[in-house]
Amino acid sequence: MRSSPIPTTPFTKLDEETEKLQTRLCRLVGQAIADYRLIEDGDKIMVCLSGGKDSYGLLDILLLLQQRAPVRFDLVAVNLDQKQPGFPAHILPEYLANRGIPFHIETRDTYSIVKRLIPEGQTTCSLCSRLRRGHLYRIASELGATKIALGHHRDDINETLFLNLLYTGKLKAMPPKLRSKDGRHLVIRPLAFVKEIDLARYAELRGFPIIPCDLCGSQDDLKRKEVKTLLRQWEERSPGSSDSIAAAIANVAPALLMDQRLFDFQTLRTAQDSTGEGDAWLDAEAHLPQ
Repeated sequence: MRSSPIPTTPFTKLDEETEKLQTRLCRLVGQAIADYRLIEDGDKIMVCLSGGKDSYGLLDILLLLQQRAPVRFDLVAVNLDQKQPGFPAHILPEYLANRGIPFHIETRDTYSIVKRLIPEGQTTCSLCSRLRRGHLYRIASELGATKIALGHHRDDINETLFLNLLYTGKLKAMPPKLRSKDGRHLVIRPLAFVKEIDLARYAELRGFPIIPCDLCGSQDDLKRKEVKTLLRQWEERSPGSSDSIAAAIANVAPALLMDQRLFDFQTLRTAQDSTGEGDAWLDAEAHLPQ
């Protein structure tokens, strides 16, 4: 394992397009942080850096907010080198050192474990992610991190909602803030309001040294790929639908669903002092686009 406690360095002057996009990303990330109290004074945030556009963008924006925020917090970038064939192990340490960003590189050969346990031709993503998560939780404890920041964006959250809806029979997505099962870690997703297309353009403008995500040779999660295509086509036919999906995740009406754990249907009775507003949702339904 390798670590670096190097202090951060100032940002260079940006062109107009990059500056405007950066400003928008900072606003959206700042909004998510404020709405869900993702970062607090004195936090040490472990930013999980894979080498993809999303985690690079997350780290870049958090570094900017670190300089501007009214609260003090520390950042440490962490990469788990899983010994995938062809992984360019030099890229992230060089990038982080040149930027003056504190970092920690952990090397664990989870690739061999996955290849040994998963039959040839089957996707390895599920087991790989579980092994990775276990190591990241351990590293967070060793580094004294109070929060673990992941690079999931708004499109990831929308896709996860539909994956669960279509294939697991559950109405759930990815929350901006999550406590681990053992209660020892808090996972945060500061990019919860950020669109993937903006992160892709930002990575291009900033010239991040992107590392491919398919080095292991595993096939992408086909169901997620299908859902991504479905939502993209939906957005093309009905512009703004992805915005509505994202808004719906934060605007749940338990009394209008069917989960008895969230709403007490069995004891629901008419109200003697009813104001006549109980069916107001019917009026709203009349305004849906035809």
